[in-house]
Amino acid sequence: MSEDKAQELSGPDLGRGVKYDALAEGEPLLGHFEGEPVILVRQGNLVLATGATCTHYGGPLADGLVVDGTIRCPWHHARFSLQTGEAEGAPALNPVSCFNVRHQGDLVIVEGKKAADFRVLCPLNPSSVVIAGAGAAGAACAEKLRAKGYAGPITMAGDEEPGPVDRPNLSKDYLAGTAPDDWIPLRTREYYESIQVEMISSDPVVRISPAEHQVSLRSGRTLNYGALLLATGAEPRSLPIQGADLPHVFRLRTLADSKAIIAKAQGAGTCVVIGSGFIGLEVAASLRQRGLKVSVIGHDSVPLGKVLGEEVGRFVQKLHEEHGVQFFLNATPRAIREDRIELADGRSVEAELVVLGVGVSPRTSLAEAAGIAVHNGIIVNEELRTSAEDVFGAGDVARYPEPVSIEGARIEHWVVAERQGQAVARSMLGIGGPFRDAPFFWSQHYDVTISYVGHASSWDRCEVRGEFDKRDICAIYRRDARVIAVATIGRDRLSLRVEAALEQGDTAALEALLRED
Repeated sequence: MSEDKAQELSGPDLGRGVKYDALAEGEPLLGHFEGEPVILVRQGNLVLATGATCTHYGGPLADGLVVDGTIRCPWHHARFSLQTGEAEGAPALNPVSCFNVRHQGDLVIVEGKKAADFRVLCPLNPSSVVIAGAGAAGAACAEKLRAKGYAGPITMAGDEEPGPVDRPNLSKDYLAGTAPDDWIPLRTREYYESIQVEMISSDPVVRISPAEHQVSLRSGRTLNYGALLLATGAEPRSLPIQGADLPHVFRLRTLADSKAIIAKAQGAGTCVVIGSGFIGLEVAASLRQRGLKVSVIGHDSVPLGKVLGEEVGRFVQKLHEEHGVQFFLNATPRAIREDRIELADGRSVEAELVVLGVGVSPRTSLAEAAGIAVHNGIIVNEELRTSAEDVFGAGDVARYPEPVSIEGARIEHWVVAERQGQAVARSMLGIGGPFRDAPFFWSQHYDVTISYVGHASSWDRCEVRGEFDKRDICAIYRRDARVIAVATIGRDRLSLRVEAALEQGDTAALEALLRED
């Protein structure tokens, strides 16, 4: 996504001031100050000013939503404090600038920038923090600990080079060839050194001793901890069929995986993606952009039908078919050969490159061996604490009491992982509370982005409103008449408002905004 549009200056020069009466309660007003886009937000008698460009992918905060003292980005739902500019909710990690505001008569005038300082007095101060896993949750936890003023030792140990990366890009822009290499690492090693976080990317935790508050790394090194985060993520599944281990068959999880697929794609003409879920379809779109002939094999009758419903799923299928993707649905692969895939019904599909997108399994063996409670993930409570003292869980591996789920949920979304990492940092310092963020993810298919808020592992009714041809859609998922999730295309502000209503548990407000949409 280009940041150029978001960076254009428009609106009034806020250094010269705007009339107080021109500011509507809770509605961002876009202007600029000393060459930088800035928004003003009025909350009661208070007027606050922050940078107008989201630090994640450059989204326009003037089109965002003000909720409980934060401004939320319409693109990927990052959250910033209006008071301080702090990135309070992922996927943004960097703050936005915050400005001083002066009242002069009936004018509101922006002056200089405020110094960024997000430290607070914390009732807890762990002797040290160890983070097992160097992905989204672990990285977000380490950064939030430092932002809040924690000064003790932090060690983040994983098994993936180069360390934390922008994982959603591995199946989207990076795989398509439209994102450069330097977009992918979340941070450099120099950054972690600058905030005094020891980042170990090739020596993971292999044993936990909760009674001793100690972990062992693969190298034999031991680390003591005052607080431990298990953010070990998930492992992509393979298939129990002949040929699944051939050298032209890939799974996609790491930067190395994405690079290997790209290298193979450069000399291949045909590709088969096994799996018609989000990862599989994003890979299909990206490799079509690289010019490969792409086929998708799925065991369902409609791609994404179990997640988004048949109507939205058929739209996504048609979108891919319009870009040249061929689908083999209600199909089961029987064997992978060097140049083709054989299906159970006797058909075969040409394939010089094969990508498996058949789901992931949580990495729970470390926790199980330590006697920590596990059930399809590491079980955590509302504050993301495990059954072991001073041990927390976050990200793809954590099963937590998500409010609309029947038996809790383990949610494999990038934004959820990052926000849980941030929440764990606050819990470690004694300034947290129940994790109540509504799950959110986005999925990109060519020029169409699907935004999804909530969690509907199952539903009994799906209402689709809008026009697919105009890329203007809202899909509402209900269980027992209750709205539990909403997917949108081209309705970013509605997605933000649904998110806020779900988090507030305001059923009436949620129903009202869906009626008026």
